[in-house]
Formats: sequence, C-alpha cells, structure tokens
Amino acid sequence: MKTIEAIAAELQGYDPQALSVPMVNAFLHQLVAPVTQTETVSIFQALDRVLAQDVISPISVPPHDNSAMDGYAFNGAALAARAPLTLKIAGTALAGKGWVGTLGSDECLKIMTGAILPRGFDTVVPQELVTIQGDAVIIPPGLLQPGDNRRQMGEDLMQGLPALQKGTLIKPAAMGLLASLGIKEVQVFRKLRVAYFSTGDEILSLGDSPREGAVFDSNRYTVWGLLTRLGCEVIDMGVVRDEPALLEAAFLEAATTADAIITSGGVSVGEADYTKAMMKKLGDVAFWRIAMRPGRPMAVGRIVNNKSASGARQTSFSSYEKESNPPPSSAILFGLPGNPVAVMVTFLAFVRPALLQMMGSTQRPPPLLKARSMEAIRKKPGRTEYQRGTVSTARDGSLQVQTTGNQGSGVLSSMVQANGLIVLHHTQGNVALGDEVDVMVFDGII
Repeated sequence: MKTIEAIAAELQGYDPQALSVPMVNAFLHQLVAPVTQTETVSIFQALDRVLAQDVISPISVPPHDNSAMDGYAFNGAALAARAPLTLKIAGTALAGKGWVGTLGSDECLKIMTGAILPRGFDTVVPQELVTIQGDAVIIPPGLLQPGDNRRQMGEDLMQGLPALQKGTLIKPAAMGLLASLGIKEVQVFRKLRVAYFSTGDEILSLGDSPREGAVFDSNRYTVWGLLTRLGCEVIDMGVVRDEPALLEAAFLEAATTADAIITSGGVSVGEADYTKAMMKKLGDVAFWRIAMRPGRPMAVGRIVNNKSASGARQTSFSSYEKESNPPPSSAILFGLPGNPVAVMVTFLAFVRPALLQMMGSTQRPPPLLKARSMEAIRKKPGRTEYQRGTVSTARDGSLQVQTTGNQGSGVLSSMVQANGLIVLHHTQGNVALGDEVDVMVFDGII
C-alpha cells in the first residue's frame, strides 16, 4: 500500500499547488485498488455490476448455420454458371425446426429467417429477388455470391471461448448476451460501499427551517444520484457541522463501513473550519489546487480508523507502511469543493473513473466527441475548463454546441439545462465561433 508521498515521488512534475487534470487521474490510478470480494447474482441482479471472472461460452451462437432472411436456400456453387438459375422448390424450412430429407443440386428450399440451413446449402436469395414459375424459382445472374445471407455457426460466440471478460461492466446488451448462452447466474465483485456527507454550519438539511446565511444541501442528493447510477452502495451520513468531535466521529465511522468517502466543502485554502485538520489527523491526505475550472480545491488520500481494532489508540497512517498487514479500517477519501457544479465536475473528471477502478471495472472513459462551437469562448492557457453546454445536431449532420450562459460554479440550474460539458484543455486558448471543441456527453451519467 503506497503512501501519498510515495505516489507523488513517482510522478514527474507533481506539484500539489498546480496539478493538471491528467496528473490528478494518474495519481488516483495509483492510489486506488479494486475490491476482491465476490458474489454470485442472477442475471436480473447483474445490471451495472462488474464481472469477477471470464464468462466462457457453453455453446456456439448461433448453434447452426441459418438463414439471415426469408427467401430460398440453395447450394451457392450453382452460381458459377453466371446465367439465370432455375431451381425446383423441394419444401419449406421453418425457424426452430431442422429440415429432414435429402436435397439435390438442382433444388432449393423455401426458408424463413432463423431457420437452419440444410447440409450442403450455404446461400439464401431474398424472396423479393426471384421469379416464381410453378414449383420453381428463377434467380437472375449477378445478384449473389456463394454464402450470401447466411449466418454461420458461432459467428457471434464460439463454444469454449470467452464471451465476456473479467472486469466487464454489465449493461443491458451484456445481460442479453448472457441470456443467449442460457446462463442464469454470474460471479461479480461485491458492490462498492461509498459513504458521503456534507460539511459546514451553513448547510441545511431538507426539513430544516431557513435561516439567514444558510443554504439547503443540494450536493448530498446530487452525489447520491451519481453514486446510485454508478451501481454503488451509498451510505448517506447527512450533514456534519464544523465541530471537531462530530467530524472525527463521522470520518471514523465512514472508514469502518465504507471503501470510499466523499465529502463536499471544507477543502479550500484558508477556510475557517476543522475539516482539513481532521483529515490530516486521521489519515494520509494530500490537499490539491488543481489547474481547472470549476473545482480547483480537492483533497485525496486515505482515512484510517485505527480505533476499530481492539480499541487501540490512534496512530499516524505512515506507521502502517512498515507493517505487513493493512490498517484495521481505511477508506479512500475524495474531499470535493462545496459549490454544486464544482462537485459534479470533479466527480465526473476524477472520482467516477477512480470508483470504476475500485469496482474492478476495466471500462475506459467514453471518448470525447467533437462539436463546432456556436459562439466565441474566452479561455486562458494553463488550466482545463469545463463549461456547461447544449450539444445538438446541425443541418449537415455534424455536432454543434453552445454554452448554457452563466458558468458560475454555484449556478446549479445550468447543469440541468446542459447535456454535456465543453472540455477546454490545459494548453488551449480562446475559442472562435465555428472552432471545433471537445465535449463530454452526459447521457446515462447525470
């Protein structure tokens, strides 16, 4: 288990006061590790779970050569004549039933989509392309090649080979694939447990009476939604006031019960609260100023509950790197900024990929899409900016994007209006009208 100091030493150019976005993700990649415990679940429980072992196909899919459409099956070798081909209709093959009987080279079989191709027959001509004369069909020359309109045995999945690999995040298509193999249950990694709480005396929970200077906690519900959609087991710890005893109790409880802890608020430079001090006391934590907008301040590391083991007194995290056993109870910490939009942007940019890695997933982040900017955007090189935008399709079929207007990190309504983020990279400068920019689409995430 590497300490924060050890990870930082391996990253060339690491500067906690001016970290680039790629450097943050490189750091987190080394900090987090996948869970190892597994369980067996039914297919209906497998959605958004991560496979803990390869799924080997017990059958071939399809199990036989079959027809890709309604038409007439025949031996494609007869097409070599390059002349109109006349074949006698010997019968009809229906889906779900094998053809019984022998067929000659001058015969064909009327066949339905999905029906098994008889031995020796490898080609299907669509029914709308032939002429029927009595009990025969005439196939014009030049329309087909041998093997056309045939689904070959095992062309989707071959018996004995991996159908899905360990680390696959199971989505609806994968559920259907598993069902197509007759598989009822799969082994998956256990759900990742993530504890979340907001910090600050100014934060109100729903149901509290409004008071001057206080705001209702929106981050708690946003983070709950993001974690739930990701497939995590969410431990909601509510709002924790800026009192040392309360903060310590919350961190220690979270470190005992969760794999990861997410907090919002209390990580900015110069804030008059106890959150940063308590993070330092209970764990191995780094405080970053990231070259990004929004979401500059962030804390990461591990929180340790040494008191959970035999009532032992609290000791520093660094003492554990010399021991062969891991700490009694520890959790990865993600201390996010307090502003609502900054919470969502830092979650999408950093926390979500790290949690997927902890879940055991090998899924890579979706690629950024290219879109033409419908407006000029001011941008200074030296930081990555994430601007809320609306992506749409232009008349020529290309993607275009425009901002949602006010990009303040407290303008939560702009995230509701947006369907993606315009990603302006670290070295990028001003964007002119019509310039191509990268966009991160929200579909299925927010």
